[in-house]
Amino acid sequence: MTSAQLLDLHIDRALQQVRRGDAVLPVSGLSWRLLDCLLEHGTDVVDFDTLAREVWAPAVVGEDAISQRVKLLRQALGDDSRRPRYVRSVRGRGYQLCAPPQACAPMAPPAPVEPSAATAVTAATAATAAAPEGPQRRLHARWAWLAAGVAAAGGIIAVIVQRPDNAAHSPADPVLQRAAYYAGIGQASNNDRAITLYRQALQIDPDSSAARRGLARALAADACLFNGRPGNAQEALQLAGQVLQAAPDDAAAHALRGYAHDCLGAMPQAIADYEQALLRDPDDERTRASLAYLQQEQGHLAQALKANLSLRAPERIRFRDVQVARELELLGFTDAAARRHARNFQLYPDNVFSNIAWPRALMNMGEQDKARQALDQALARGTPHPQLLRLHGELLLMGGDRQGAAEAFEQGRLLRPLQSLGKTLAGLQQGSGTPSPEWIAARLREVTAQADDGWSDAAVERALLHQAQGDAGAAIADLHRAVDAGFRDAAWLRVTPLFAPLRQAPGWERLLARIEADVAAQRAQVLAASWRPDDLKGLSATPAAGTR
Repeated sequence: MTSAQLLDLHIDRALQQVRRGDAVLPVSGLSWRLLDCLLEHGTDVVDFDTLAREVWAPAVVGEDAISQRVKLLRQALGDDSRRPRYVRSVRGRGYQLCAPPQACAPMAPPAPVEPSAATAVTAATAATAAAPEGPQRRLHARWAWLAAGVAAAGGIIAVIVQRPDNAAHSPADPVLQRAAYYAGIGQASNNDRAITLYRQALQIDPDSSAARRGLARALAADACLFNGRPGNAQEALQLAGQVLQAAPDDAAAHALRGYAHDCLGAMPQAIADYEQALLRDPDDERTRASLAYLQQEQGHLAQALKANLSLRAPERIRFRDVQVARELELLGFTDAAARRHARNFQLYPDNVFSNIAWPRALMNMGEQDKARQALDQALARGTPHPQLLRLHGELLLMGGDRQGAAEAFEQGRLLRPLQSLGKTLAGLQQGSGTPSPEWIAARLREVTAQADDGWSDAAVERALLHQAQGDAGAAIADLHRAVDAGFRDAAWLRVTPLFAPLRQAPGWERLLARIEADVAAQRAQVLAASWRPDDLKGLSATPAAGTR
């Protein structure tokens, strides 16, 4: 068909023009090639590989680049992704036209109109707006189980650098394409290569917003996921701010600034930026997953679970399955969570968070031998993380190996020496004996002087130090403050050797009962919801035993 009718759109393929009535729609360049490819396939689903080959070749692109271009095409057509009329996404497969195109006669061109500068439209650049799948815990006192984003979250997203269809190409484009390729692999060494290439791109084109975005994401990932320098997260924050200074409505830059704040442990700022990104781009599912993780950390388990289950393309959110399993675990759906944890552990051996989640879940269920076996396997997979080493220390303490535990906690401290909790655990569990009262008091003053930034782990750390001082009342009060901030892991409190001295203290059972009452209410909310997972059907609102 040289001319086609798609609902109310007249598409002239010879002229590469799309009209609605007499109005010519701004469909050109890659957006036109994408639409033309979909027309060629009628109403068949066109998968990502086919789109990449027929629209972008010889360039190599990932699914995110394709999704971003579909978004731009929808904007040009006036389409709504939530109620699509022209182009619909097919979950996990690709895209298709919503109606069959019909052959029609060529349409006479509209009368020419003098262009006006006031009506000129410049398309937004699209250097990957997704939020990291997996935010890193705060540098001074990160304790919670999952150091995600995102989006995320997380790994880094492979995205080809795209520009407005009517903009001149930058001489840095080839370098940016290679940088995006390496960043998308999601491994430390390749992320380092991406950082080097993004810096080279900025030298070639100092005004490139795409290079700033890419460099910001890779630097934040280095600090969050790959045990890199904390200063990299600060630089990422500055780069995202520079993009926003030039383009305040840039959704991708808001998401990236949220990611950098997340890496630095600034939860309120991260949430604010993620929300701003979603206001500007409601279809950014990686940012939605990153926000869900922070909601989980605030104790809003049902809300976080609903957000993760509502994602339209969950297979593209690297840490989503790990987050869902963790939320089910905290809600007391132990069997359903265990099945998901075990599956994630098998399917994602390079995912540090699935490597942490399964052995920790086994420990929380009282399966110490199985937890040790799973942890040994996780440690051999080459995904180093303080949480893995802390879990190793806990299991060694359970087995009575205090010296081995001290070494594990010290290794965790050395991996990220600026993290406050690592310093405290290594000091409290030192192999040479108990720390001096002077050291404990000094450490407590230092930790108390730090800002919590919305996280519960700072209060957990203070509880460990008050317990070491012999002040059980103050330690339990600290744990209540952790609950105020969102801590909900009563199962871990019941089994961890780190709080064994508190278990006979007055107020301990009341603390656990407080957590379990809140969890029970949220559990009942999930079971009554229409969006609950299928594997929860038929379950009771009351856990079988405690939070299990």
